[in-house]
Amino acid sequence: MSCTIIVGGFFGDEGKGKIVAHIAFQDHPTIISRGGVGPNAGHTVTMGEKEYGVRMVPSGFVYPHARLFIGTGVLVDPRVLRHEVDLLGVQERTFVDYRCAVIEEDHIRRDKASDHLAKTIGSTGSGCGPANADRVMRVARQAKDFPELQQFLIDVPAEINGALDRGESVLLEGTQGFGISLYYGTYPFVTSKDTSASQIASDNGVGPTRIDDVIVVFKAYPTRVGEGPFSTEMTRDVSDSLGIQEFGTVTHRQRRIGEWDGKMARYSAMINGCTQAAITGIDRVDPACAGITDYDRLTRKALDFLGKAEADIGAPITLISTGPDVAHIIDIRDQQ
Repeated sequence: MSCTIIVGGFFGDEGKGKIVAHIAFQDHPTIISRGGVGPNAGHTVTMGEKEYGVRMVPSGFVYPHARLFIGTGVLVDPRVLRHEVDLLGVQERTFVDYRCAVIEEDHIRRDKASDHLAKTIGSTGSGCGPANADRVMRVARQAKDFPELQQFLIDVPAEINGALDRGESVLLEGTQGFGISLYYGTYPFVTSKDTSASQIASDNGVGPTRIDDVIVVFKAYPTRVGEGPFSTEMTRDVSDSLGIQEFGTVTHRQRRIGEWDGKMARYSAMINGCTQAAITGIDRVDPACAGITDYDRLTRKALDFLGKAEADIGAPITLISTGPDVAHIIDIRDQQ
């Protein structure tokens, strides 16, 4: 069938969780596996009146027929994992690669105690930076070393590649966004590893020749939490006048709001190897588009924006989010 990677094209908070959930219900993957840093990134999924914020379990958990994996390259906080697994009722289908490095209390203390991380960079304080530093120094402990994780342990790359050999569909879910990649983002105001599609494949032990599609998610009005350059940032008065106020899933800090950044979108698409793009927040471009699911009902203002965005990105826009709910989406993948 296919192996698809979904990543964020700007600074995170693009609505990847919703896109993952929608594609899962459409494409029926047998495995949804996440890469990325760890519990420093949150994904929000809204279905009807229920809103879920997850930091460890893949946001595709709302699709009940897929096994949920945490890839080898991801940092695991056992406390966060256990809380989410119990809260969501996904104990029987959640698995962790036995080689994942584990975030311990000391990592969290070091993260919060560092003025550089906490104040200059704007870290979430979840322990990811120090844990990744320990991993690089080869002193971090792995998931296989913790009794409380034994029931979840699995060889993620073997399972994913086996599924692909059998012709099954797999979704690989990225976290955060291109703009805070350790390699390609606004260094030093970045996270503690790369966030591009290549990294998500590596985090899950999937070779580049096995990837069929890379869907990069872009927000019509990019947002950023924490410190660092943001070339298209609006003043708070301007974003408030547009009715745009957002808060981070993990930190609950108010997000900074910016205008569409075509130059960044093109560069992000290039590095990620974008084959398809998703645009979220088109209802912010024109409120008349809120909640629609028919492409023919998009307004001229929205279509003009999408035409410019597609030219900037250099890849077809196949998914258009028109509101917060998983159902608020226009999927034109089959029409491309």
